[in-house]
Amino acid sequence: MSRTTPFASPLLLGFDTMEKTLERISKVSDGYPPYNIERMRADRLSGEPERLRITLAVAGFSEDELDITTEENQLLIRGRQVEHEERDYLYRGIAARQFQRIFVLADGMQVLGAVLKNGLLSVDLIRPEPDRMVKKINISVSQ
Repeated sequence: MSRTTPFASPLLLGFDTMEKTLERISKVSDGYPPYNIERMRADRLSGEPERLRITLAVAGFSEDELDITTEENQLLIRGRQVEHEERDYLYRGIAARQFQRIFVLADGMQVLGAVLKNGLLSVDLIRPEPDRMVKKINISVSQ
């Protein structure tokens, strides 16, 4: 049985990487850590552009245990808590846990910065307005 994709149209050229990205996203099922994505409106008084804010609940993680990188069109947020062997727990309900959360970014998206406050990691993103390009294509006539 062959599978038809939304990008199978002969009029959509060069979208094979997007198709692969959609397949990879659909395979991710872990819900840890929970996160929010919100749109922050532009502030005309301060001149700040509209941006997106990703907020992850990372209680128990310090700044040194978190890593944020961009690779190609992906934002990778990783957390690694270090086990403290010298502690003698009578009961342990909070496990040291690792995570990796991947967000696929549209072309042109840029990371403004990240802030860790009260167990919440906020990462701000912007998409600068692209320059509109119109290019005239010359037609050559062969005789």
